[in-house]
Amino acid sequence: MSALSVSSDNHNNSFPKMPTVKFTKLFINGHFVDSISGRTFETIDPRTEEVIARVSEGDREDIDVAVAAAREAFDRGPWPRMAASERAKIMIKWADLIDENIEEAAALDSMDAGKLYYFNKFAEIPSAANALRYYAGAADKIHGQVLKVNGNFHAYTLMEPIGVVGHIIPWNAPSHSFFIKVSPSLAAGCTMVLKPAEQTPLSALFYAHLAKLAGIPDGVLNVVPGFGATAGAAISSHMEIDAVSFTGSVEVGREVMQAAARSNLKPVSLELGGKSPLIIFDDADIDQAVELAIMGIMFNKGEVCVGSSRVYVQEGIYDEFEKKLVEKAKAWVVGDPFDPKSQQGPQASKDQFKKILSYIEHGKKEGAKLLTGGNRVGDKGCYIEPAIFSNVKEDMVIAQEEIFGPVMALMKFKTIEEAIKSANNTKFGLAAGIMTNNLDTSNTMSRSIRAGIVWINCYFIVGSEVPFGGYKMSGFGRDLGMEALHKYLQIKSVVTPIHNSPWL
Repeated sequence: MSALSVSSDNHNNSFPKMPTVKFTKLFINGHFVDSISGRTFETIDPRTEEVIARVSEGDREDIDVAVAAAREAFDRGPWPRMAASERAKIMIKWADLIDENIEEAAALDSMDAGKLYYFNKFAEIPSAANALRYYAGAADKIHGQVLKVNGNFHAYTLMEPIGVVGHIIPWNAPSHSFFIKVSPSLAAGCTMVLKPAEQTPLSALFYAHLAKLAGIPDGVLNVVPGFGATAGAAISSHMEIDAVSFTGSVEVGREVMQAAARSNLKPVSLELGGKSPLIIFDDADIDQAVELAIMGIMFNKGEVCVGSSRVYVQEGIYDEFEKKLVEKAKAWVVGDPFDPKSQQGPQASKDQFKKILSYIEHGKKEGAKLLTGGNRVGDKGCYIEPAIFSNVKEDMVIAQEEIFGPVMALMKFKTIEEAIKSANNTKFGLAAGIMTNNLDTSNTMSRSIRAGIVWINCYFIVGSEVPFGGYKMSGFGRDLGMEALHKYLQIKSVVTPIHNSPWL
């Protein structure tokens, strides 16, 4: 069974130095300030379940102050009126500062969210910085169209920044989530108020500090840590916020929509849950399929909205696949996220840890067979062995609800028609994976599955260029790609008479 990798004096020198937490206050109008109430909350290290720091708790009154700063910066400040190429230079400078301080940022996310330090340093945070560069490159390429209008008229469209944006981001990928929201809205010329998840506020405050150093004008970026029921609700319902982008659960997504509708009918973009299928056909390379299936659900301890939590294997290779999968899972190393030998750190919080264990117990009670894992690892911290269930029925809770943890439901199928039906048998539609060497099969499957992204013979391939979002109850709107930029812009049509034109 997976063993907890614990640091020892023999390899302490391979562990990075723990950073001092420097920023714990609200960042409003270019300054770090205490909350109006003076209240603070604890942010907890899931490795030890001990307090890292106390962070200022933003409330409705603090959101009001932050929105007023963002409103002033949008209505009268330099950012929306700055040449797009100048905005781009500042964004690129911010990205460079992230690169220069990447060890500190990576350590903050490992301490706060239990994420693997070396993945943060070499993958997630470089990708976040590159999102800034991607949208910096797009900033001076925002333009409308010239329209042909009947009669003696000339018409064209303008693409204008939507205004003050509210961002509410999740705890599973604090750096990635921060920059896929902030980068396109900055490029569009918007100002914003961002609420990081209460479980993981530290890196967002650090990035706010770097933004100030890069030259982002005061009031353009405001970061207000706090709780969803107070600070998050205030963003969703605020009459002076022009749009909201939210990533999180379906339940909270509904509340965000309702609040937006009841207030000023602000547009909302939602990236919600997933229950993504990975469908493996008989002609797939079994070893590659096992590797992708393991990574698809164990990556980031399963705390990934696109995790391949439902794995369907065609009956011809099922037995061999299951055997190799269990062997791989048993060798998976669960341990300190700062240890380079660890493949999986602790779940991000004690609440999530308990939730995952309760789903594992539910799967057992429903009659699914637990092939391996599913236990707590160690007696301190939020560590869980990867769990693989077989004999899973489509209507079981573990096959229908998003667990958001390292728990796989393994199922068998016969025909392509059966695979399509099973893949779509969910309220979600965020992602899917297909493994086959048959072009006709891959084409049929990719067009039949109702999901926002489909990976063929790969998984987790995302980038700034690739739009990301869901079908069905996985939400609407897209992060990443040029589509993300467009959701922070409004189209204005302008029509003017033409006199004495030689042609129409």
